Amino acid sequence: MNKVELFDRQLIKNFKEKISEISTVFSLFLIFVEIPTSKKAVAGLAFALALIVFYVILWRSANKLKLVELNIEGSKVTIKSGDIFSEHGLKVIAFNEYFDTIVDNSIISELSLNGIFINHHLPSTLAKLDEHIEHYKFDNDELIDVNDARDTGKKQRYKIGTLCVYDDFILAAFSKFDKNNRAVLTMPEYLEFLINFWDRINKVYAQQSVSTPIFGSGITRIKEHKNISDEDLLKIMLWTFRISEMRFKYPAKLTIVIHKDKIDSINLLDIKAAKTGL
Repeated sequence: MNKVELFDRQLIKNFKEKISEISTVFSLFLIFVEIPTSKKAVAGLAFALALIVFYVILWRSANKLKLVELNIEGSKVTIKSGDIFSEHGLKVIAFNEYFDTIVDNSIISELSLNGIFINHHLPSTLAKLDEHIEHYKFDNDELIDVNDARDTGKKQRYKIGTLCVYDDFILAAFSKFDKNNRAVLTMPEYLEFLINFWDRINKVYAQQSVSTPIFGSGITRIKEHKNISDEDLLKIMLWTFRISEMRFKYPAKLTIVIHKDKIDSINLLDIKAAKTGL
């Protein structure tokens, strides 16, 4: 399946811009070289075929695009396919609002980024992670309440967007949990998370580069937006980043890492074209 349609509006726009450049070069060339009348039809046909081939090459390249770089309000932003755990700098891992660490395929799925982090990428032991979270100096307004009614998992519930820095990872309280331990957010809550997240990243990143996944891509359910795509979530992330006060100072940058299995569903050509106009 092609993520960029054959007659994608942005693809056509890019093609026209490049043809304009090519036409300028040919016009200059033809000032000095005259094509015989008998060969003009053949030359015209060859030129038309060359344009078709060129368009197809652009289309195929757009569908294979796996990395784009943007400049958003002075901050360098890279969007690419890859493994977030291989990135330099701080890496953001989305947790639930309790900072639970039980990977039992009920509270945390072993296939989620959260589960993979806990099972395979902890800088130390799970006990030390739990101790670090328990004694972390959260702001006074970040701890919402203590939910003693929970049978499994932690009791302390935190405001979404709350961050906990652990080694070279940033743990983010992202999803709210319903009574069945399902990760659920409304769209206003999703926006609230992102606004809080960028504000807090600004305080903790210490001029290091930060890598994030596409928040909400996976098992989190956004109420009334069940069919929202990863591309839409990515655009929302970029838009909230642009309107936030968060700015990465060079050489620090923001990298949004997309899993290799999902990159082919995201039209990076459209993202690249939008730039700061998201």
